[in-house]
Amino acid sequence: MTARSNGDQPECFISVDIETAGPVPSRYAILSIGACLVDDPDQTFYVELQPEHTRAEAEALAVTGLSIEALAERGERPQRAMEMFEDWVLSECPAGHRPVFTAFNAAFDWMFIADYFERFLGRNPFGHSALDIKAFAMGSGNTSWAATSMDVLAAEHLGGRALTHNALADAQDQAELFRHLLDERDALTEGPVTTTVSLGE
Repeated sequence: MTARSNGDQPECFISVDIETAGPVPSRYAILSIGACLVDDPDQTFYVELQPEHTRAEAEALAVTGLSIEALAERGERPQRAMEMFEDWVLSECPAGHRPVFTAFNAAFDWMFIADYFERFLGRNPFGHSALDIKAFAMGSGNTSWAATSMDVLAAEHLGGRALTHNALADAQDQAELFRHLLDERDALTEGPVTTTVSLGE
């Protein structure tokens, strides 16, 4: 795995995607979490969770293809799921490396993941910040926010394929997209320089 460095602590980029029962963590549950290493997307994590409650938006369930009733029977308890995710993150990142939560439209995925880590474990292996691939694309490409939509970026970097709304498959596609963006940016500089977009700091 190739770890990128900010000149101080080496960074381990982890692409994360979630599927949820609705738009906000105060009212809706995480249904599944998928993750992979950006530089080694075959190193993966996936878990489906028992919903904390049955509240759900029909549109969200239709997109994911997941069932509240089925997950209530087969999903992992939220605390156990977050323990599993934390263990995977810490085991995949080499000692001394900082795990960097990386996602497309990271504000959405981050608010759920941060909420679950805090409520169920009282800690977060990613700390208090996340890197948003959309914001990275806007800054590195000196382009508009509209030009960072998944439709636009997928056409340029993913052969036009759409996200599947399977959390793991989408995390792997996000990782491929981010690698392309990093390579484009690095080609314009003398070497890799990484900026972490902080949410709430």
